Amino acid sequence: MPSLLNEREIEQFVRNGYIRIDEAFSKETADAALDILWNDLPVDRNNPSTWIEPVIRLGMYTQAPFINSVNHPGLHKIFDQLVGENRWLPCMSVGAFPIRFPSSKEPIDTGKHVDAGFPGDDPNNYFEWRINVRSKGRALLMLVLYSDVSEVDAPTVLYDGSHLDVAKILMSEGDKGLSFMDLASRVNAIPHRKHVLATGQAGTVYLCHPFLVHAAQAHQGKSPKFMAQPPLFSKTAFSIGEGGDHSPVEKAIHIGINTV
Repeated sequence: MPSLLNEREIEQFVRNGYIRIDEAFSKETADAALDILWNDLPVDRNNPSTWIEPVIRLGMYTQAPFINSVNHPGLHKIFDQLVGENRWLPCMSVGAFPIRFPSSKEPIDTGKHVDAGFPGDDPNNYFEWRINVRSKGRALLMLVLYSDVSEVDAPTVLYDGSHLDVAKILMSEGDKGLSFMDLASRVNAIPHRKHVLATGQAGTVYLCHPFLVHAAQAHQGKSPKFMAQPPLFSKTAFSIGEGGDHSPVEKAIHIGINTV
């Protein structure tokens, strides 16, 4: 059972933009999810010669292993700590899955980006979805590992502290914010940030600030990487006004927009 975060861990989340939760769910739950995912893949689980594409994407899943993996009572209490009680919605589906394979082909989806929170003019076009300074629609980004991920297994790159830079960018864009692509085009200009690799055993969950810049990378190992990156949806947009009892997510936004 995941333990409550201590004060040091909460401060790490505010400062660095992420926290790693080990053993957030069991290996048995992860293995049950993997069986479902392998069954849906157009490749042979036992024949690596069929693993031609560097990335195969699968959709949202609602079966018990997936729902159980992100709805442990201990994990819910951590959501309360980071987002605030009664300010988030439980995950009723988990995905999408960009499943990464060892491949001679280079993936084309390795750019730095921030995941969007609410639809733009065309809800069916994710590149037009938007992000604003109050993080409308999104309370956290979750990286949920269903397979063991080492440094060579295409771990997601997290840009430590980049959520503070993104808050400053979004501050001048008002409630409309920026589209996924507009913000992605700006994050390359932010100050250099330390790279952190989201590695861990199956059952590990990274809870990330919704503004954290991150990127995929090519797989250099031998075993496919299975990770979901679902949002934790918010009930209401975050506050950026002065005063009040702010959650750690809001505190980080305040720090970012007030940093010279």
